Amino acid sequence: MCKPELEVADIFRRYAPDYRKNHGGSLSLDQHRVMRAIELCRTAALGGHIDECDHCGQRIISYNSCRNRHCPKCQSLAKAEWLEARQAELLPVEYFHVVFTLPESLASVAFQNKKVACDILFRAASETLQAMAADPKHLGAEIGFLAVLHTWGQNLMYHPHVHCVVPGGGISPDASRWVSCRSGFLFPVRVLSRLFRGKFLAYLKEAFDRGRLEFFGHLDKLRQPAAFSEFLQSARQTEWVVYSKPPFGGPEQVLDYLGHYTHRVAISNHRLISMQDGKVTFRYKDYRHESRIGIMTLEADEFIRRFLLHVLPHGFMRLRYFGFLGNRCRNTKLDACRRLLDVPPSTDPLSEITDWRARYKILTGVSLEICPACHRGRMITVRTMPAPYRKNRHRIHSP
Repeated sequence: MCKPELEVADIFRRYAPDYRKNHGGSLSLDQHRVMRAIELCRTAALGGHIDECDHCGQRIISYNSCRNRHCPKCQSLAKAEWLEARQAELLPVEYFHVVFTLPESLASVAFQNKKVACDILFRAASETLQAMAADPKHLGAEIGFLAVLHTWGQNLMYHPHVHCVVPGGGISPDASRWVSCRSGFLFPVRVLSRLFRGKFLAYLKEAFDRGRLEFFGHLDKLRQPAAFSEFLQSARQTEWVVYSKPPFGGPEQVLDYLGHYTHRVAISNHRLISMQDGKVTFRYKDYRHESRIGIMTLEADEFIRRFLLHVLPHGFMRLRYFGFLGNRCRNTKLDACRRLLDVPPSTDPLSEITDWRARYKILTGVSLEICPACHRGRMITVRTMPAPYRKNRHRIHSP
């Protein structure tokens, strides 16, 4: 994919100083870190190195990346390595894509209580799937799945939802057999929706009772128990959206999906169209009109504000694993799944390869060693440039 003409970093470098001047007092430390990281990414401020071709003498300067998880152009190698690991974990069964979405009425509460609300979102969604799977009426088995949090819609407004990738089956209670779901069908969406709604609201009420929720601005009235109870009752009256997509066609489609979703940020550079006269224009999908591609123009301040809505609290894990894919038991349980499905154990072809350039070539098909000018020589690092900004680098990195 060719390099986009406009990047989020360009917008931040041009307009972030004024944004800090006008809104700095309302920005969190995490948001300050993200802004600074994106502005400095792949610039001389973070240092770099110079490579020279041993055949034609071509020299290329490469600056270091910020490695921030909110940066649109970072972590390509980490993403490729993660996908390779997931490929080793795929089972020869159908895979389903299930999406749990909070209704609009709860989005503002979730935004003012990001960590608490998003933890509850993960908990309610995972327990819903596991409870449905354990019920003999539906599957009667232990399932395993991964879930990734997205907080944005295509227009960059706050829209928290969790995408789950679920194998179509699980391990029987006595661990003696693999229990498959019906072909092309995992669980009834209506039952999923109502169970998810009940669990989320129950956990939200528990958080309120423990004093873990905060309310500001137009939500200030929810500090009162009676008002909060009325708010919860109203949320119970609405139908919540849980979407179960048709199963993937095969393991390749699962990996293609994961590559698009797990390491995504609020907006990719390739959706940006222009930056001029204090405005930013970008493409978006209008899901209310059959995913038609639309064009949206925002004031630069508003674009930055919306982008920063999706900065997660420091250390918050937006990608989580459950059931037999849980971190504590994944290897053991996956081995059991393969035995029950009568498939050979998986191996990691990259486990013995430590050179990052070699790993990058295997994972992406792109060689960083071959000279892009003559295509004959090898690029050799001839000089390393330290980062002038090194003393403060820890202030901008985010895990």
